[in-house]
Amino acid sequence: MRLGVFMSRSRVLRMISSGLVSITFRQLTPEAIIGLVREAGLRGIEWGGDVHVPHGDLKRAREVGEMTREAGLEVAAYGSYFRVGNSEDNGLPFSHVLDSALELGAPVIRVWAGSEGSTTVSDEQRRRVVEDLRRITDLAAKAGVRVATEFHGGTLTDTNESTNQLLLEVDHANLYTYWQPLMGMSDETCVEAIGQMSPRLSHLHVYHWASVKERCFLAAGTERWQKFLQAAHEVPGDRYAMLEFVKDDAPENFLRDAATLREWLKV
Repeated sequence: MRLGVFMSRSRVLRMISSGLVSITFRQLTPEAIIGLVREAGLRGIEWGGDVHVPHGDLKRAREVGEMTREAGLEVAAYGSYFRVGNSEDNGLPFSHVLDSALELGAPVIRVWAGSEGSTTVSDEQRRRVVEDLRRITDLAAKAGVRVATEFHGGTLTDTNESTNQLLLEVDHANLYTYWQPLMGMSDETCVEAIGQMSPRLSHLHVYHWASVKERCFLAAGTERWQKFLQAAHEVPGDRYAMLEFVKDDAPENFLRDAATLREWLKV
């Protein structure tokens, strides 16, 4: 069943746009990535802060933002590698991240919720993450930029429950969270996560893997992702569903997956 047909029965439809996470192709230049995204017919790009738009390099951020918009695409987000409660003490001030996001023209900054998983983190370290996340979220709010945590293992947003607990503890209207299907999560748990994170759900990272070492073509995950996208369509707000990593890191496989994603999002 095509998602468009399936979604037409939904009571409330939200806009989900298609995009790419730039670190999918760390080996390519921003110019090449923009060309690929245009060829694929996607709408936006989350630019990574490690290679393509380095934290604090304002000139490069400005250039990449301008190139993106001139190509008729949108900057969906700034995918920073700021680890809350950790990076500030290790040479990466959040001010560098925020300034880069502003020059890039990114409406959202993605951050990592600490450097330890929810089951092993100490009470003190969790407190540090909560306080630092509240601090940077407030700074970003004053600049008109949202902050969203990565839903990822090895951080405090590694389960549905811990993510929601963190959002409640920080208690800031400008804080959101990304979502992606973590390895080992059942379809039911994934759908529950999307609903539980409403209305704090930001963008989706889209991929289909058999294991961490075995990436599959996205079409193989159609049955799962139709459930996930249906759930996301029912969450208030608009967002991007962005491809992250493809089979063999190959541009031709990205184009194939992009065609699949566009078909899923057709309403």
